Amino acid sequence: MLLGGAAAYADGDGTFSGYTPYSVYGVGMLSSEGSAFNASMGGVGIATRNKRFMNFLNPASVTARDTLSFMADFSVSGRFSYYRQGDIKSVHNTFNINDFALSFPVYRSSAMMIGIAPFSNVGYDFTTATTDPLRLALQGASTETAKGSGGLYQVFAGAGVTFWKRLSIGAEYIFYFGKISRKVSIDYDALNMLDQESGYTIQARAHGAKFGLQYEQPIGKRSSLILGATYRMQARLRGHLTDYSFASDGTSTDTLRFNQNRIHKDAKIFLGDEIGVGASYRYGDMLVFEFDYARSNWKSSGFSNTSSSVYNAFSNIIDEDNVFSSGVAHSFRFGAEYTPGRNDIRYYYKRCTYRAGAYYTTSYYRFNDRPVNSWGITFGATLPIFKAYNGLTLGAEVGQSGNLKNGGIRETYFGLNLGFNIFDIWFQKPRYE
Repeated sequence: MLLGGAAAYADGDGTFSGYTPYSVYGVGMLSSEGSAFNASMGGVGIATRNKRFMNFLNPASVTARDTLSFMADFSVSGRFSYYRQGDIKSVHNTFNINDFALSFPVYRSSAMMIGIAPFSNVGYDFTTATTDPLRLALQGASTETAKGSGGLYQVFAGAGVTFWKRLSIGAEYIFYFGKISRKVSIDYDALNMLDQESGYTIQARAHGAKFGLQYEQPIGKRSSLILGATYRMQARLRGHLTDYSFASDGTSTDTLRFNQNRIHKDAKIFLGDEIGVGASYRYGDMLVFEFDYARSNWKSSGFSNTSSSVYNAFSNIIDEDNVFSSGVAHSFRFGAEYTPGRNDIRYYYKRCTYRAGAYYTTSYYRFNDRPVNSWGITFGATLPIFKAYNGLTLGAEVGQSGNLKNGGIRETYFGLNLGFNIFDIWFQKPRYE
């Protein structure tokens, strides 16, 4: 609750928890799920079973733990982006809370987890001056701005159980909530022209669920093969919509339109479902390789085609002939992990865990009838702290999203992740001679 309040305050204060010009559509840019541990391995986690770290990408993995172990995970992330479209260039930096989660055992081979994490981010800020000769002659010079902020968060509570020491099944309840604000304003230089601002704010919520399973097959004495699968259900958005339009002469403001309504129960607006599969190979506590694939269908999300003619004043940034629409998102992720000597008592660097990964994704929205593709490489390490499995995870990624074809925008970014995983054994019963 505290983290959600801090995020809402940041959005209301005009800062962006995430930024991309393509977030003008739908619920914005979907956040990369998982903790800093997952992010440093390319975002894999569907087939991950690791008793040292929390993995909430698959609710079935919560059972991978030591008996009586309690775990917590907290991580933050920053992103430094460089944008280009034709001759236009810009940079933007963002910082956001990534996740906060707790995990604890329930009974024998079962366990639970609860947490909060971002689901999507809306952040953009376009400004351009009037270039149309007719408008300049009739109305004079003006500056037009389109701005959006906010996003959705997800609070989740899940549980899992293991059967026959190999098959794990998990389920998770998800509550989505958040605020998305979008507005367009026109500021005229002429004193006899009224400045205008119009936009809307959505207070949204939704209920969803996620299911997962994992099967671990031993191979020899130290190796094992893990197969995993997840399914996240489609979730219908509810909430309130505020639609407004103002005109101002600099000293007074006239309300042209102001409506506050609930999102009607017959409005069919959904968050897309997702199905994922993964496979990983583990060699003792030393080596892990994993590959994941996920497919998310947003075709029936209900987000109507959004022509950027709404922003026709920004023809220098978004061409007015471009159209956004919903589609199917795909992601391909690969990750590897290496620990030289988990229990080495002489060399600290051997107890550290080193990771690397790569990913390729396509967006749930289509721009000019084409998805926006992203690719990147990741790397990082977990530095053990004190006893047990406590650690500090450092991760970084370098990637690129979008392209310059047909008026598109290309983003080149560098991301940093910082995570804290806390581990402890509770309810121990000491015995004395």
